[in-house]
Amino acid sequence: MTSAPETTIDRPGSAEQQSGAVVLAGITKHYGDQLAVDDLSLTIEPGEFLSLLGPSGCGKTTTLRMIAGFEHPDRGDILISGKSVLGAPPFKRDVNTVFQAYALFPHMSVAENVAYGMQQRRTPKAEIRDRVSAALDMVQMRRFADRKPTQLSGGQQQRIALARALVNRPSVLLLDEPLGALDRQLREEMQLELKLLQSRLGITFVFVTHDQGEALSMSDRIAIMREGRIEQLADADTVYARPASAYVAAFVGQQNFFYGPLTGGDAVASPHVVVRSAGAPLPGSGTASAAVRPENVRIAPSTGSGTGATGSGTGAEANTVFGELIGVSHLGETMQYLVRLGEDQSLIVRRPTPEAPSLRVGDAVVCSWAASDVLLFPADDAAEEGGYIAPPTL
Repeated sequence: MTSAPETTIDRPGSAEQQSGAVVLAGITKHYGDQLAVDDLSLTIEPGEFLSLLGPSGCGKTTTLRMIAGFEHPDRGDILISGKSVLGAPPFKRDVNTVFQAYALFPHMSVAENVAYGMQQRRTPKAEIRDRVSAALDMVQMRRFADRKPTQLSGGQQQRIALARALVNRPSVLLLDEPLGALDRQLREEMQLELKLLQSRLGITFVFVTHDQGEALSMSDRIAIMREGRIEQLADADTVYARPASAYVAAFVGQQNFFYGPLTGGDAVASPHVVVRSAGAPLPGSGTASAAVRPENVRIAPSTGSGTGATGSGTGAEANTVFGELIGVSHLGETMQYLVRLGEDQSLIVRRPTPEAPSLRVGDAVVCSWAASDVLLFPADDAAEEGGYIAPPTL
């Protein structure tokens, strides 16, 4: 994850009243019979980079649009910099929004696009000129001021959309999947630039994305949404290493899930392996799920003990399983292995390329992991997640 230098901003007053603070107090939004946002409460600190993360339909974009003023809650209140904005149109809120579709005017130059909002407010020409130059410098696009948007790349257009939003000096910048149209390399470059820009400016960024990598690399905190509610709100390290539920564990990063009876409160006896955790035991009994990150799994050629290539049973010890290698992928810094454990499950393993073992498809392998790397989730939590935490299948 990329971490930008911290910026300290000295603002008087309580956090909820400071410039750039956003408070959502029990907001609810329906579209007909469909509940899009369900009694959601959230405080975004001044100068914070907060991401709303979740799959399509979880309510993240609707939440952003209510902050922006494009939608209005059925219930609840929204405060920006300590003042309620219920009923206020977008142009009367101290926010600006950057969308995935940059919506630049093709017949205007870059400078004219950036200046447009100030012209509508009848800002003095001299001030417009100075602020446009400063905004273009901010996104390193001043030398393109006279070009038309069609003469720019996708990444350059994205920078212009940012400059147009920032030129009005909002206390809150809302970003609705602004990197979605960019290719992977450019998207990763823009993630770094966005975070550095936000740290330098010290204004509040609220970023909507379904891409966990974007959220992990840029955010001070991440609000993971599910069915119109926040499932977990925490920093990137916490949601990755200590997810609050199986839903969060599955959505942030990749997991290998095992299902079976809970034994002794600290182990799941799946059909292929007993998965034991060093964490706090789960109360009760019945079915539970255990999760292990692919990067925490070790892999080696099988010496012939255990079940060999078929992977039809467990190893001699907990957290050890035998199987057949059915896929090898080079991911650059890591090697990914797909191991068949049985007819109904496979295991994903990722190892740093320099230390990755030399294995071929069809090899019999043994996989293991530490109990400290195992997360346990109760049966109800596991059962509710459906496709999100389904184990890898063939």
